Amino acid sequence: MGSAVITARAAATFDPVGRSVATARAFVRDTLQGWGYTDVVDDAVVLTSELVTNAVVHAGTAADVLCLRTEDGVRIEVSDHYPEREVPLRGSVMDMSPERESGRGLLLCGALASRWGVEYTPTHKHVWFQLDLPERPVGIRSAGPVLPTALLPVTDERVRVAVVQIDSTGAVTAWNDDAAFLFGHTAEQVTGKQLTDFAAWPQTPGTSTGIADALQLSRWEGSYGFRGADGRVIPVYASHLRVRDTQGEPSTVCLLVRDYERAVLQSPVRTPVTDTGAEHRTTDPFEVFIGSPAPDDLDGLLQRTVERARDMLDADSAFLLLATDDETELEVRATTGLPSARQRFARVPVEAGTGRYGSARMPAVHEDLTAVPGAVPLLIDTGMRSVVTVPLKVEGRLTGSLGVAAEAPGRYSNEEALRLQFAADRIALAVESARLGELERLRRGSLSFLVEASDLLAGTLDRDQTLALMAQMTVPTLATWCAVYTIADQSSEPYLSYVLHEDEELIDGLKALLSKIAPPDPVPAPGARVWSAPSEAAHRAALNTSTRSLDRDAPLSMGMATRTILATASAVGGETVVLPLVARNRVIGMLTLGKPSDDHFRQEILELAEDLSRRAALALDNARLYSERMAISQSLQRSLLPPGLPDVPNVEIEVIYRAAGEGNEVGGDFYDVFPIHDGAYGFAIGDVCGTGPEAAAVTGLARHALRLLAREGFPGPAVLERLNAAILDEGTRSRFLTLLYGELWPQEDGSALLKVVCAGHPLPLRLKQDGTVVAAAEPQPLLGVIEDLELYEQEVTLDPGDVLLCVTDGVTERREGARMLGDDGLADVLATCTGLTAGAVAARILRAVERFAAEPASDDMAILAMRVPEPPLL
Repeated sequence: MGSAVITARAAATFDPVGRSVATARAFVRDTLQGWGYTDVVDDAVVLTSELVTNAVVHAGTAADVLCLRTEDGVRIEVSDHYPEREVPLRGSVMDMSPERESGRGLLLCGALASRWGVEYTPTHKHVWFQLDLPERPVGIRSAGPVLPTALLPVTDERVRVAVVQIDSTGAVTAWNDDAAFLFGHTAEQVTGKQLTDFAAWPQTPGTSTGIADALQLSRWEGSYGFRGADGRVIPVYASHLRVRDTQGEPSTVCLLVRDYERAVLQSPVRTPVTDTGAEHRTTDPFEVFIGSPAPDDLDGLLQRTVERARDMLDADSAFLLLATDDETELEVRATTGLPSARQRFARVPVEAGTGRYGSARMPAVHEDLTAVPGAVPLLIDTGMRSVVTVPLKVEGRLTGSLGVAAEAPGRYSNEEALRLQFAADRIALAVESARLGELERLRRGSLSFLVEASDLLAGTLDRDQTLALMAQMTVPTLATWCAVYTIADQSSEPYLSYVLHEDEELIDGLKALLSKIAPPDPVPAPGARVWSAPSEAAHRAALNTSTRSLDRDAPLSMGMATRTILATASAVGGETVVLPLVARNRVIGMLTLGKPSDDHFRQEILELAEDLSRRAALALDNARLYSERMAISQSLQRSLLPPGLPDVPNVEIEVIYRAAGEGNEVGGDFYDVFPIHDGAYGFAIGDVCGTGPEAAAVTGLARHALRLLAREGFPGPAVLERLNAAILDEGTRSRFLTLLYGELWPQEDGSALLKVVCAGHPLPLRLKQDGTVVAAAEPQPLLGVIEDLELYEQEVTLDPGDVLLCVTDGVTERREGARMLGDDGLADVLATCTGLTAGAVAARILRAVERFAAEPASDDMAILAMRVPEPPLL
């Protein structure tokens, strides 16, 4: 440094961990701002970041940073403990291996620093650089132009500036009247208390300068919150200055204003005042490169970046790729000047080959791509010959790659690589910050999407509806089109079960195309895999169709068919991925997602689709299991019902049966009508205690036992007594049973003779032709309770026009609040059925029961109506 006098110094040591790079940047920035050297802060931070990265990330040693202030500038030294590395020369920079990124930092030193150098000792190696302050004309510190009144900053009528003095322990020692006015605390209330009791510091602890650190700096400016006496946090803008009194005791003077009056304290942008023709030096290189104002969204920022990079190097095209979280692939996010096939979200590997030319982690210059085919996969078949690419890095971690290309060979050299790398370093942090913000928004949206999807999938057990929901949730949110393949069992081939496209007119064409190609292999490996068969088949179909349409002899009717095939080909011409549907350790299908021509999926979308596929697979398998169980249950239930009603001469018979519970065809109520022997028929209607499958089991026992015993010639009482014994033999599985059993003999005179036994069941009702209703039997003990039953049968003769109505208690016990239909209500309804057929009588009874209450019936119901028709008039 020659004879320059050192007026201040600051030093710090940083451990060999990735986050030390950010801490070193903050240390240098805060130190130089405290010294008032804001003109060189940005360049110093960039150079320090590169040199510390080389030490702590790549060399794996601690880094010592020393800042020295002189009247003319600042010198910064970065030392590490890996002294045996050689100094890379400018002319040999392109020959370094990817592991030796230190050369890039040294080249930046050569581009940005006034002076720089490398010094070695047996145990250390340190790189230093000198940044000189810009020269200013004598007497001018800073100045701004004359502005119209309307453009001046806005303040209150009286500007209040709170003056707060803090001692070396962080306690308040002075508090002026404006401070009391702004925050509501008197001087007596705050004196002696810590400033941290009132300041609401904006930064997250451990990630940036904290309030304790800020109070130790020689100078600091910024925004934070201050808690008022009413508990509210008041946004303020503050300027801190570190001073010492006559006894040498340090303290910090804090000037605070309302945040919207920050112009009172905020330091102006220090632009050097130069003579005409002097070199202009910018204080905000990011805004100079991107333009002001900078786009506030990631896509806009990336697009602006590639356009400026292209213009800066007078290129024909430019591209920017962002790295995936695992840094194994780069995803195209913005391009300019490239064909449509190189559109967003295409992915290329970070390490495309051996050596530095195949790695996106280092700058690379290709003078002629024809000499190294495939060196830059993104530019294959684009006509670009020369290209320069540079990495975007944050804290030593690869976050992206920026490149420009030209159609002419030999356009770029190391000098252009340095310029582009300098620009990339300026924007890397802003791009990463915007990317993380976008990722956070995507993750929040993804969480909301998955919660809604889970609710929808859990709301149905119907297989077809589950398939439809799977497709409708993915289109168009995740993909342009979707196809679901299902696999019935391990020996079955995948079956195309559902197809959906955001354009409904293309669904049939898409389904036809997919039906012609072999389905994807049911690979259980998690994650999305690319499936090229649909796009290849679409391309072949489009090519063949286009060729036929050019044939002069082609019929005119091919016009519409040609347009359909070409539209379908375009719809599936992009990236297609397959996700396995795995449930209970078995592949039950595949979820296929597709994009139109030249489109690709974002990695975040594929991760979201993978989460959805897991939920959808479980929902689909649950629907399958439910359907199988329902099919088995319904088959068993149907086996408990009578196969049909026999034709009884001169007697009309009608039965209506309703089982309680969803999916139940048979419950605790049952009925049967069957022939016993020539001219005799048996009929029964009963009610087993309870409902559902358990009651249905006893129903099957009772119905089959009745038929067997009656056909063995036993009379009615003997049939029921033996059935009672069979029920009691079931032990703990037995249930009591009410039963009305009877035998019917049609008579030659047109009447019908009945012998009935009513074992605890609602009594049968006889409707006579004159409209009177009477009970046709007497009550007797129910079955399944006591062992020794003594039952008897009663004879009833039905004359022509008479009706015998038999029901279960689900009819008579129909309720609406405190009201119940009851035996009397049923008799009243039956009295209105004179002259009706048996079917009409049963229907009217059912209608009366349903209308008696608004709520659906909660008990099984059976209605058996028998009528002896009147002889036809002659």
